[in-house]
Amino acid sequence: MNERLDTPNLNAERIQTPIRPNFSASASAHPPRILLLYGSLRERSFSRLVIEESARLLTLMGAEVRIFNPEGLPQPDTEDEKHPKVQELRDLMTWSEGQVWCSPERHGAMTGIFKTQLDWVPLSIGSVRPTQGKTLAVMQVCGGSQSFNVVNQLRVLGRWMRMFTIPNQSSVAKAYLEFDDNDRMKPSPYYNRIVDVLEELMKFTLLLRDNQSLLVDRYSERVESADALSQRVNLRSI
Repeated sequence: MNERLDTPNLNAERIQTPIRPNFSASASAHPPRILLLYGSLRERSFSRLVIEESARLLTLMGAEVRIFNPEGLPQPDTEDEKHPKVQELRDLMTWSEGQVWCSPERHGAMTGIFKTQLDWVPLSIGSVRPTQGKTLAVMQVCGGSQSFNVVNQLRVLGRWMRMFTIPNQSSVAKAYLEFDDNDRMKPSPYYNRIVDVLEELMKFTLLLRDNQSLLVDRYSERVESADALSQRVNLRSI
């Protein structure tokens, strides 16, 4: 026997060889469902204005969009999951097929307002994982010179929540200069980059959404599930 192919630690019943026929042969007909989150409660919130501009562009590109307003969302551990704003957020997370996150940078990091939204979303609700396999675009707004601290942090969170974060991203420097008196974004390279990001998000969402469960299915979890089932069966036979 070829020693290089000897895998005594492998559970052969749980390994799956990735092959093309396992992928969905048909594409969903409904518009991509995109949830957008922002990270400030200011009356003139530039992260909200970027999200509103993004929602317009995504709608133009054929998406169905929802924006979550974080006002009234309690701090984690101060309420339970039955709070109406928590339920609204979790329902939108489950509804979405892709997401856009935009936070201001404060003290070199995302805001507490933004992090609170993600802290209310567990990796699993019952048997449903509300973010697993969904696409994600990350953005930030800066009060001063351009920084990438927030988008880097959001990428870490996206990976932890088992999302497909697209390669492109947006960081808007001196955001207070980028909007007119009607709160619309002015023409600029920053605006063009946002269009780039959203086009890419739509492409990845259309490509991946019908295979979410397949793409994030893990051997380690299949083994663990089989072991848990075996233990339950054995307990019942005692």
